[in-house]
Amino acid sequence: MLICSDVEVRAGARLLLEHATVTVGPGDRIGLVGRNGAGKTTLTRLFAGEGEPAAGTITVTGTVGYLPQEAKVGDLTESARDRVLSARGLDSLARDMAKVQIEMAATVSEGDTTGAVRRYGRLEERFVALGGYEAEHEAAVICSSLGLPERVLEQQVGTLSGGQRRRVELARILFAGPQTLLLDEPTNHLDADSILWLRDFLRRHVGGLVLISHDVELLGHVVNKVVHLDANRSALDVYNLGWQRYLRAREEDERRRRRERANAEKQIGAMKAQADKMRASATRARQAQNLDRRAARLASGLAEVRASDRVARLRFPTPAPCGKVPLTANGLAKSYGSLEVFTDVELAIDRGARVVILGLNGAGKTTLLRILGGVERADSGEVVAGHGLKLGYFAQEHDTLRPELTVLENLQHANPDTPVTELRSLAGAFLFTGEVVHQSAGTLSGGEKTRLALASLVGSSANVLLLDEPTNNLDPASRAEVLRALASYQGAVVLVTHDEGAVTALNPDKVLLLPEGTEDHWSADLVDLVALA
Repeated sequence: MLICSDVEVRAGARLLLEHATVTVGPGDRIGLVGRNGAGKTTLTRLFAGEGEPAAGTITVTGTVGYLPQEAKVGDLTESARDRVLSARGLDSLARDMAKVQIEMAATVSEGDTTGAVRRYGRLEERFVALGGYEAEHEAAVICSSLGLPERVLEQQVGTLSGGQRRRVELARILFAGPQTLLLDEPTNHLDADSILWLRDFLRRHVGGLVLISHDVELLGHVVNKVVHLDANRSALDVYNLGWQRYLRAREEDERRRRRERANAEKQIGAMKAQADKMRASATRARQAQNLDRRAARLASGLAEVRASDRVARLRFPTPAPCGKVPLTANGLAKSYGSLEVFTDVELAIDRGARVVILGLNGAGKTTLLRILGGVERADSGEVVAGHGLKLGYFAQEHDTLRPELTVLENLQHANPDTPVTELRSLAGAFLFTGEVVHQSAGTLSGGEKTRLALASLVGSSANVLLLDEPTNNLDPASRAEVLRALASYQGAVVLVTHDEGAVTALNPDKVLLLPEGTEDHWSADLVDLVALA
């Protein structure tokens, strides 16, 4: 169980939330919603014990499983399977049992296996007590359902793509079976089949659940309560309702607040008008002051009417002039150890081209973008920069941001020749105003990091954009702005995404299929493959 009592949450000097009270008990499947930057991720971190609230208390009993937007991993040299099994302590036991088996086989010829057999028996007894072989099967089912096949589970974590690592962490948390689940955008990097499986898994979860997601279908199928973080009022509104009934109730609440405010404003106006008349008479001055005080008290108690949530006016840079073919890839190949990711990839990016890279998770889409962007080296082949090439790279894990720098310092780092006054205006256009520009990038939510990374591109005059999941973590309004900006951008785009809407907005002319490396003309029939890739 999780109890949040009279909590105040701040990001630096910025107040996100005050007097917040909510309880997460067994059977509570709570959707935590609110616009980007409202404080959903920050509050969830506090629920997970990563920091303390500015005021109030958060009490947690029982086990907690927390999936942050940017999943943390442990030892990069351990296998993905061991990483998942480590949630129940089975990884080390399985390795020790394998070692003793080898020892037993080696001592058979010597005729004395007694010691090894005893050690193996003790290890197996502990293994079985922790769920043992049944637990291994359970972990395998979870991993397979999340798009992690056997060949991926055998790989070291360090060789996996960002999407695969996050799925490994999600599988590990679900396998651990905690009493309370805290999941921040769990469907990022999942294909359509995996999302359907996760939806059913969460509906069956008997413990507590706090779910942050911009996937309204997931919220509609899973949650039985909704907690809305209202950024305008710095308040939590708790609705003991399912998703559709919540949407109707919230709109009714807003209409009620507007009616109450309108009535109160009429009363305040009448009091002030009467007070002004009384002030004309010296004998009634005291009564006028009393009316003024009553009007002031009534005004101070007015509920804020929800302002329309501001939306960043996102735009991509005006592309600099370039040659006919600004970027070419010849014979690219990449492997991690014995695992071949792709081989002999050929790609020519023409001026203004719109290219989508498709492939199953782990096919090397992100790796190829990193190679094209000069972040990673290919094992063989070359990337050739054409005349006037200016690259802009958006990384799905926000690798282009420096978390220790502030918002403004990140913009300065990306655009060193741009005056600070212009960068402040740019930050404001992307909704970074006031003290927020001095907030470190590492403390931003996933949606805010996406906006900052996009803002960093604007001053670059890039004529080729490499975009890796640019709509992840964005609320619907911000996502719509990204799609609008994508549709109007005049330069070339190479896009990796699970978002069918992003592909439709791009209106691609070419597709590259991985790991085969096949380049072909785009067909509308391929849209259905985007969510499955």
